[in-house]
Amino acid sequence: MVPDSVHQLLPFAGAAEDVALVQAGRSLTYAGLAAAIRHEAERLDRLGQRQVRLLEMRNDIDSVVALLGSLSARHPVVVVEAGNPARSAEIEAAYADARDLHPDLALLLSTSGSTGSPKLVRLSHDNIWANAQSIADYLGLTSDDRAVTSLPLHYCYGLSVLTSHLVAGATVVLTDASVADDRFWDLARSAGATGFAGVPYTFELLECRGFTGAELPTLRYLTQAGGRMDPARVRRFAALGREWGFDLFVMYGQTEATARMAYLPPHLAHDRPEAIGIPVPGGDFRLAQVPGAPEGAGELVYTGPNVMMGYAHTAADLARGAETTALHTGDLARQTDDGLWEICGRLDRHAKVLGLRLDLARLEARMPVATALVVDADVVHGFVTAPRMTARVRRDLAALSGLPPHLVRVHEIEALPTNSRGKTDYALLAAHAAASGTTTLDEVAVADGASAEALRDLFAVVLGRPDADLDHTFADLGGDSLSFVEVSTQLAHRLGHLPADWPRLTPRQLAATARQGSRHVLATEPAVVLRALAIVAIVVSHADLLMVMGGAHVLLAVVGFNLARFSLHTAGRTQRARRIVTCTAGFAIPAALWIAATGVVTGDYRPATAVLLNQAVGASAWSADWQFWFLEVVVWSNLGLAALVLVPVVDRALRQRPFAVALVVLGCALAARYASVGLSAGGTQKYTLLGAFWCIAIGWAAADARTPAHRCLVAAAALLGTWGYFSDDPARYAAVVLGMLLLLVPRSIPLPRVLSRALHLLAGASLWIYLTHWQVYPGLEAAGHPVAAVLASLAVGLVAHRAHGWILTRFRRRTVSTSAPTPSVHHGMSTNGALPMVN
Repeated sequence: MVPDSVHQLLPFAGAAEDVALVQAGRSLTYAGLAAAIRHEAERLDRLGQRQVRLLEMRNDIDSVVALLGSLSARHPVVVVEAGNPARSAEIEAAYADARDLHPDLALLLSTSGSTGSPKLVRLSHDNIWANAQSIADYLGLTSDDRAVTSLPLHYCYGLSVLTSHLVAGATVVLTDASVADDRFWDLARSAGATGFAGVPYTFELLECRGFTGAELPTLRYLTQAGGRMDPARVRRFAALGREWGFDLFVMYGQTEATARMAYLPPHLAHDRPEAIGIPVPGGDFRLAQVPGAPEGAGELVYTGPNVMMGYAHTAADLARGAETTALHTGDLARQTDDGLWEICGRLDRHAKVLGLRLDLARLEARMPVATALVVDADVVHGFVTAPRMTARVRRDLAALSGLPPHLVRVHEIEALPTNSRGKTDYALLAAHAAASGTTTLDEVAVADGASAEALRDLFAVVLGRPDADLDHTFADLGGDSLSFVEVSTQLAHRLGHLPADWPRLTPRQLAATARQGSRHVLATEPAVVLRALAIVAIVVSHADLLMVMGGAHVLLAVVGFNLARFSLHTAGRTQRARRIVTCTAGFAIPAALWIAATGVVTGDYRPATAVLLNQAVGASAWSADWQFWFLEVVVWSNLGLAALVLVPVVDRALRQRPFAVALVVLGCALAARYASVGLSAGGTQKYTLLGAFWCIAIGWAAADARTPAHRCLVAAAALLGTWGYFSDDPARYAAVVLGMLLLLVPRSIPLPRVLSRALHLLAGASLWIYLTHWQVYPGLEAAGHPVAAVLASLAVGLVAHRAHGWILTRFRRRTVSTSAPTPSVHHGMSTNGALPMVN
C-alpha cells in the first residue's frame, strides 16, 4: 500500500510497486507518486498559512501531483482549465483575499464547467473520496485496470476518472489526445487500456471512426455522462459491448454531487437506454413536489456523502461549513415500475453545451444590452434589439460563458417575441436558432491570428463545423478540395509557411509551427499550383495559343491526391463512403445542370452527356459530347471507390496499411490501363474511364507516400503509366510526368504573394473555367484572337464561379427563412459559396 507518511486524506489502494500514472514514456509507481505528493505537500507547508491555490489543470503528471500535494497539505484547490486566462483572472479577482478557510474545504470547481460566473462548488475531502470509492465499487475497478484520460481533468467527470482509479489501485494513462486521433488508440493499445470515459459527443466521434471494440482487445468498460445520449446510440454501443466483451455504463451526475449520482447497470443499457438507472452506492433519490408537473414526476433530490458543502460566491463563503444535506438537482424525474429513474425535463433555464452547463438567465443579466439566449445543437444563440451591438454581445458572451467564439452566434431582431403571458417566447427563438443556417466567415469574424484557437475558428467557419475543437484536423472535419484552397491560403498567411501534411494536423499542432513569414512571399500547396496551371494549360491549348497538352490528366492526379487527403481516411467506412459521394455530388450536379442547359440552348450535347454517360452510350469517335470526358472519369471513379471502401476488409486495410492499399489499387488501375488501351492510347482511348483511372490512382498513392521509398515507388509507377501513353507527343508525356512528380514534393512552394493569390483564384474556379470555356473561346479563336480567347475564358469562368457561389448562398438563405417561423433578423451573412472542384 501507499506509505503511511502520505496523508490519510488520500486513500489510495495501490501496492507500492504498482504503476499509478503513465504519461508519454514517463511513469510513477504508487510509491513514487506518494513521494512526489509528500515533496509537494512539504513545499506548501513551508509557505506557512493555509491558502487557496489556483491550479490550471492539464492531463499530465505534474498537474496531478500538484493537485494531490495540495490536498494532502490541506490547501484548498480551485481547478480551472489551462489556457483560459480570462477565467483564471475572474476566479482570482473573486477569491484572492480568502484567508479564513473551513478545515473541511478541499476542492472548488465550476458547476459542470464554466457557467459565466465566479460561483464555485465547495467540496470536502470526504465528498471527493466517497464519490471516488462509490464509482470504483459499481465499475468493479481493481489494480488490473488501466484507464486512458479521454476527458480533461479540470472537468469534474474527467477528474472522477482519476480519483476512482487511484482509490482502486489502478493505473491512469494521461493524455490530451482525442478519441478521433490515432495517437489515442496507439497509446490505449500499448497501455492495455481497460476503460475510458466519454460525453455524448465522444460517442459520436467513436461512431464516425467506425469503432467496434475490436480495436482495443483489453477494453472492459466504457462510461458515459455529461448529458443525455440518444437512446438509439446507447443501444448500439450496448450491442457492441455484448459482441466484443465490454460493458457500457450510462451515468448521471452533477458537479454539486462531486461527479456521480446514478448509473444504469450495463445489462439494462440495451433495453432501458432512456433511464439514468439507480443511485450510486451510498446515495439515495427522492422526489420533491412540483406544482403542475406530470403525474408521478417531481424534482429529483439526491442525498449521499458526495453532496457538496455548498456554493461559494465570494471569498467569505470559503469559511462556511457543510450547508447542503440534500441536493435539489433542478431536473424533473420519475421512478418507473422497474425501479429505475428517468429524467423528463428541467425546472430552470440551464443548458448543457458540449458537457458544460450554462446558467442562461445569469448570462442574460450580465449582457451590456437586453439579450435573450437559447441553445440549439451545442451552439448558444443570442437575440438583441439594440443596433450595432451583436459583435460586443458575442464577445462578452463567449468570455463569460467560457465557450469558444465559434459556438456563439448573436442575431439582431426588431423586437423580442413574447407569449400570451407577456414573457419572452423562447420557443419561437429556439425555432429561429434551429433554422438560422450555416455559420459564415463574416458572421463569426474569425480572428486573423496563428493561435490554436484562431486556427480552430478558421476550420469551424470555412468548413461549417461549429463543433470543431483544438484536436480536430482539416480531414477530420470533412475538408474537401474547395475548402482546401481557402484554408491553405489562410494558413500560409497566418503561419508564415505551409506544413506539407497540414490537413492531418490539429490546430494545436499547426499553431506550434508558426513562424515569421515574408510579407512578399506566400507558401503555396503544390496541388493548388498544379490545379491552376493545369486549367490554364487546358484553355491555352484549346484556344491554340500554345500547345501545352496534358493538363487534364494532371488534374486527374490532383483529384486522386485530394481524394486521399480529405475523404479516403475519414473515420468509419460508412462516413468515408458518404463523404466521397457528397463531395462528388457537389460538383457533378451543377455540372450536369450546366451541360443540360447549354445543350438545350446550343444543341451541342445529348441528354446522356448531361448525366455523364456519354462513354457508356455514345460513339467512340471524338465529338462535342466528349468534351466532358474528364468529369465522367472523375464521377464514376469516385462512386466506384465509394463502393470499394464500404467493403470491411478494405476498411480495415485502409486504417492499418493505407499506402499498401493505394499501391494495390494503383497496380489494378495500371493493369486496366494496359488491358484496355495497350501500350499507346489512340483516339479517345486516353479519355476513357478504364484508360485514365490510373492517373487518379497515382494521385492517391502520392498522397499516402510518407517515406522516400514510398515516393520512389510512386514516381516509378508514374513513369510506367505514361510510358507510351502519348506515343506521338513527348512534350505531353513530359508535362504529365512532371505534374505527377510535383505531387510528391513534401513541402509547400514559396511564391510571390501576388502570384500565389492569382493561382488560388484560378484553382478555386477551375471547375467553372472548364465548364464554360467550351462556349467562350471558339468564336474568338476563329476570329484570330487566341490571347483574347484565353483571357475571356478565364474571366467568364471566374465570374461563373462567383455567380454560382452567390446563387448557392441565396438558395441556402431562402431555405432557412422558410423552414420555420422567425422574427425579422439582420444576419449580415456572406459565404464563399464556391463549388468543390473535382477533388
